[in-house]
Amino acid sequence: MSIKFSANITMMFCEVPTLAERYGAAKAAGFKYVESAFPYFEPLESLRDAKEKAGVEQIVINTWPGDLKKGDVGLAALPDRQQEFESKLDLAIKTAKALNCKRIHVMAGMKPDNCNEAEMESTYIKNVTMAAKKFQPEGITCLIEPLNSRITAPRYFLTDVNKEDEIPSHNIHEKPFMYNLGLN
Repeated sequence: MSIKFSANITMMFCEVPTLAERYGAAKAAGFKYVESAFPYFEPLESLRDAKEKAGVEQIVINTWPGDLKKGDVGLAALPDRQQEFESKLDLAIKTAKALNCKRIHVMAGMKPDNCNEAEMESTYIKNVTMAAKKFQPEGITCLIEPLNSRITAPRYFLTDVNKEDEIPSHNIHEKPFMYNLGLN
């Protein structure tokens, strides 16, 4: 298996004002592959056209984050956001297909104060399983990624690198990010 290094154009090339323009910046920096965390806030046609013009491959996008201004980083583990999570899966699929992207990272979300972790766990497994089933007929793989709980996302729900084994689907894979793995 070969490793593909990708530029996360949400976090890189921030001197370039739009996500669409960052495809070209990634190509100019020598990247063949890109990922973008939340490609939902610019016109999809602009992103698709910029990606095609740059000649890079979109290897992963994330699911809808929720309200970033309020600190949301995904919704899959949040019992009170179940409907929003489910309603945004079709948007993630539409976005992935437009960008010819074969992988969607299902973001778990942040643990609220006084959360019921058992309820979050069951919601997360249910939602990821549902997402994997919706993605499979579209040729899209469902990814999960444990984030480190010490620096990157101290209240992020998914920190267990073995969680993939607990989810009943063959269309789920763990997205290894060496930085997070080293800190968990």
